[in-house]
Amino acid sequence: MIFRYIRISAILISFIFLTGFLPFLSFLAPGYTVASSGSIYKAGAQYLVNKSIKESTGKNSLDLIREKIEKEDNRAYLNQKIRKLVERRIELARKKLNLSNINQ
Repeated sequence: MIFRYIRISAILISFIFLTGFLPFLSFLAPGYTVASSGSIYKAGAQYLVNKSIKESTGKNSLDLIREKIEKEDNRAYLNQKIRKLVERRIELARKKLNLSNINQ
């Protein structure tokens, strides 16, 4: 009996993968979002945004973001922003520590 279910499952799985019917993979990430957050609206928005990015650029959203970040122009800009952020955080930490009282 168990062997029969395994055989039927194997046939169905092989049919899905061997016939090229893979659009169900595009529903995998929104399905995971629905299962983890319980929000159908959030999953629907995620699917629509990914689909619109794919149609307009031909790339999925992760590839598009990676390409934007890896450009040399953006890298210099990001390094400058990170430097400013770190300097501001150091300045705020020094104010909180009030180092002038420690040195006296």
